[in-house]
Amino acid sequence: MPLSVRLTEDEEARLDALAKRTGRSKTFYVRQAIQAHLAELEERYWADAAVREWEASGRKSRPAEQLWDELDV
Repeated sequence: MPLSVRLTEDEEARLDALAKRTGRSKTFYVRQAIQAHLAELEERYWADAAVREWEASGRKSRPAEQLWDELDV
């Protein structure tokens, strides 16, 4: 699926230089970057949503050490 991405002049120059130096396409490197960071971004936004849900529930948090003691970990 086609996708347009706006890069700064510096990002474009660096990407172009890397592609020329390695003989790979700029698209290859953009896809590599997306694949490398997509899971991290998904996890970060999932964690943010989980924290907001927890805070909205009114449940109280406690230190992890206390929880581990309760679970006998």
